[in-house]
Formats: sequence, C-alpha cells, structure tokens
Amino acid sequence: MVDKTKYQDFAKKVLGIDFEDTELLLTAFTHRSYVNEHRKTAKEHNERLEFLGDAVLELVVTRFLYANYSEPEGILTNWRSALVRTESISDAAKNHDFEPLLRLSRGEKRGSERARAQILANCYEAVIGAIYLDKGFEAAEEFITKTLLVTFDKILETGSWQDPKSNLQERAQSKEGFTPIYKVLEEDGPDHDKTFVVGVFVGENLRGKGSGPSKQAAQQEAAQNAIKFYS
Repeated sequence: MVDKTKYQDFAKKVLGIDFEDTELLLTAFTHRSYVNEHRKTAKEHNERLEFLGDAVLELVVTRFLYANYSEPEGILTNWRSALVRTESISDAAKNHDFEPLLRLSRGEKRGSERARAQILANCYEAVIGAIYLDKGFEAAEEFITKTLLVTFDKILETGSWQDPKSNLQERAQSKEGFTPIYKVLEEDGPDHDKTFVVGVFVGENLRGKGSGPSKQAAQQEAAQNAIKFYS
C-alpha cells in the first residue's frame, strides 16, 4: 500500500501546492520500470505526464526569455536549451528533494548516474504536467520560476549555454536516442592554412555541416547548425 501522505506533505512543503488529486503526483514519480515490476499495484507510469510537462516547461521558459531579454533568436534559443537540458532540470529536481520519492524498479535503483539524472529530469517534467492538470498554468509557471528560472543568472555567469556540441548531444539523445557523430567531409588548402568541412550525423542522418580552420571549430559550427533541426 502506497503512503500517499508523504507525497501530500512533499507537495505542500516543497512545492507549495495542496494537490486535490494526489494520484496525479504519485504517477509523476512513477517510472515505467516500477510499473513493470509491480503490475498488480501500480497501473500508470509518468511518461504521459512528462510529455505534457515538457510542453508547458518549454512555453514558460520561452515566455520568460522573450519578456525579459531582447537578444536575437539564436541566443534566446541557446539560453532556452541551457535551461531545459537534462542536467539543468535534473539538478532542479535533486535540489528540491525529488529523488527519495522516485518509484523505481530494483534494477533502476542501481543504475548509472547518467541514467538517474535522466529519470530525475523526466520526473521534473512529469510533476509540471501534474501541477498543470491539478492547478492550472499559472501554478505550473510559478513552480518552474522558483525551481528552475532562478538558476538562469548562474547560467549566464558561467557561459554554460554557449557550448553547441553539448547542447546538440542533449537534444539528439532526447529526441532520437542517438549520440551525434562528427565526420570530416572535406579538407582544403595547404597544411599551414587548411579549411575543414565537418558533418554531424545523428544515426544515419546528416543534421548539420560546418567549416573552420580546425576540426574543432568546424564541429562547433556543425553542431550549431544541427541544433536548428530540433528547435
């Protein structure tokens, strides 16, 4: 029997929300693996709520950036990517004590740090979906503002939003399940003044090309161009 009281207490103390439908919150913390392992007692995992929460999160972050900053679209897109990437939202979940409430299979509990970060990020989005359904858009926006958007100044300060290769890897793995691979397509010029053309492939698909005086510079440009595919 699930102790729903601890989820209700968590919602009030940490989220500042008195859920009417605690079952929504319970589902938000339920991983697919837990349902597979507890078929008689657990009926629904959090992937549908995650799907909904992801859309709400993207809208809230986009609206925040649009309303508060006048930078060009490309920079705003990079800032948004930095805010909603796995590391950022999993850290938000971890910092607000989501982890002890996760409902996971025994195998997933022993998973890698990277796998746990992804699970926490998915849970964070699922909680957004649950808040949206239970309390509406404004409550979801308030939650995102106080748990995630407060980190934006640090993102600007550290410049972590500026790495397009990391940005692309997050998007490609999230959307397509592949890690980008960079291949040199062309080399031109003498050894002291070469130009490299690099393509970045996700799975079998060419997602972007870039050129530069070094392979690294060409990779960065290719990644930046490939990010547009996922925007």
